[in-house]
Amino acid sequence: MDDKTLLAYLPVIEREADDARNFVKKAVNWALRQIGKRSASLHPHALAVARNLSGSDDKTARWIGKDAVRELSGEKLLTRLGISAQGNI
Repeated sequence: MDDKTLLAYLPVIEREADDARNFVKKAVNWALRQIGKRSASLHPHALAVARNLSGSDDKTARWIGKDAVRELSGEKLLTRLGISAQGNI
């Protein structure tokens, strides 16, 4: 898939992040993290969604967001994507 197609999934991820069913929660989390790890151009968009979710009042959305922020802010990933760690954490 191209980046434009994957970007279209971010609003869906954000909308469904409050679904506490275990497999849905895991799938939403996995999708967000994978989109963010795909390329340097997708990373900031996925990280923004993750940060937004991490501040949610909903427990499930907050869990998804915090987990995704942790992975998407990792030094190893940022290096692989060629992104400066200072600008993204």
